Amino acid sequence: MSRHSDERKQVWEQQDGGSAMQKRVDVALSPLRAVNLALPLLFLGLVPEAIAQPVPQPTELRPLQGQNPPLQPLPGQILQPLPGQNPPLQPLPSQNPQPLPGQNPPLQPLPGQNPQPLPGQNLNVQPSQNQVPEVKTPPTQPPAAQPTPSKKTDEFPPNPLESTAPDPLLPQTAVPRPLSALERKQLTAALDNLNNQAIATLQQGDRVSAFALWYRELRLRRALGAVEETKALGRVGDIAWKESLTPDVRWITKRLDAILAQHQLSTATMATAPATGDTVPLDPVATPPPSNTSATSAVLSSSDRAGRLAVLQALGVAYQQVRLPKPAVAIYTQIVTDAKQRRDEKQTDEALITLAQLHLTWLDYPNAAVTYQELSSRAKARGDRQNESIYLTRLAYSYEQAKQPAQAITVQQQLVALYETLPDPLSIPALKIKIADNYQLLARPDQAEQYYQSAYQLAQPTLQLAYASEALQKLGALYRANDRLDAALKVFDYLVSLEQQSYNLYGMMHAYDQIGQIQRDRKQNQQAVAAFQQGLGLARQLKYRQDYFTAQIQEINK
Repeated sequence: MSRHSDERKQVWEQQDGGSAMQKRVDVALSPLRAVNLALPLLFLGLVPEAIAQPVPQPTELRPLQGQNPPLQPLPGQILQPLPGQNPPLQPLPSQNPQPLPGQNPPLQPLPGQNPQPLPGQNLNVQPSQNQVPEVKTPPTQPPAAQPTPSKKTDEFPPNPLESTAPDPLLPQTAVPRPLSALERKQLTAALDNLNNQAIATLQQGDRVSAFALWYRELRLRRALGAVEETKALGRVGDIAWKESLTPDVRWITKRLDAILAQHQLSTATMATAPATGDTVPLDPVATPPPSNTSATSAVLSSSDRAGRLAVLQALGVAYQQVRLPKPAVAIYTQIVTDAKQRRDEKQTDEALITLAQLHLTWLDYPNAAVTYQELSSRAKARGDRQNESIYLTRLAYSYEQAKQPAQAITVQQQLVALYETLPDPLSIPALKIKIADNYQLLARPDQAEQYYQSAYQLAQPTLQLAYASEALQKLGALYRANDRLDAALKVFDYLVSLEQQSYNLYGMMHAYDQIGQIQRDRKQNQQAVAAFQQGLGLARQLKYRQDYFTAQIQEINK
């Protein structure tokens, strides 16, 4: 009986022990199953936040009552997992995880894995013994958002002449090529139409739209060549200057500088203005030199030189239109130098004439005098008396405006000698009056008197009554200024007769006024009143200065 009872007890213990062992295996494998299910969801961000929260540390596993304790390895022995079985999870030496009743132990990473927590989640995964624990720095607060600085606007608006957008008015070709004759004709007509539209738009008061049309025209003019583009730039630049559009003038000037840099007659980028020695930059904005600099340093062909000269001449005009005389002067100086080197007398004279006129226009009288001196010398050398007289006249005028009366007298005396050889010396009286005026500036009244008398004597017989009257008026004023009252009185008596001859009432009134003042200075009051009364009668006819003559008469009669 007892033997059977012992056998049933052994069977029961084996069964119960087998059941307890199965429970232990299930408890050990449950974390691995959870890892296999949770890791893919964890990486895909699909694990609910509640599941991803850390769980309390598991408690130490203890055998149930009547169960055998789990197998422990002997000292120095390492349990190996069965084939296909994951090794059991082992706590680290410093850890003693204690799960709560009914909870699974925390998930541990597999060898080589380092799972990252989701936002707001802490997996509480500890490194294994063979891994270097990661040093966790305390989270730092993100820097405070700095106010985004407002984007600084450009100091200057973009240059519309630098736009490279395609234009439907230009033929679109795969390979760049020159325009055909028909295409040039069609483009020229279209650009002239754009110019007319811009003029009409500006007349309506819309400057922005008008210049938008002009800038489109200027960009397209490049396809017609540098000469056409330069002429258009000067035309639009003149309008921009008159409209006080400083940025537009600057953009156009920059384009002119770029064209100039590509069409130099030599590699020099500086030129010296005559007489002053001032260095004038031909390229104020330092435009890079053209790629074909070897062509400028070598001898230019006749066709290439002619093309560059045409561009330079157009540039000279365009720079004047944007009110920049210095670059224009430098351009014409370059043209003169080149023409002299080639011994082209006609081109030299034309460039010198333009240069001299440019100096006069901008009131640069010293340089104008130098240029006209050279022109007169060249005309005299070839026996061209007509042009020589023209250049000498302008040379004398330049000296007068430059406050150089002595040099002006020398030139005017050369003119008198030249006019005396001509069959019609009608210009001599006026010229001698100018010489007398310059002698007065030099404080030479004796010479001035001589030339005034000579001018009257030449003008009166030839019925140049205006010059004769002017000579007598200035001669009488000269006598009176030098206290030669008797001589002055005689001159103004002649002047009254001369003005009567030409029916010049205003001249007669002025002459009687001078006679009355001279007689008053001589204490001849009766003669003075008579002269003023003659003047008053003429003033009443002219309805001019009546009060003046009446006051003079009343003052003497007091």
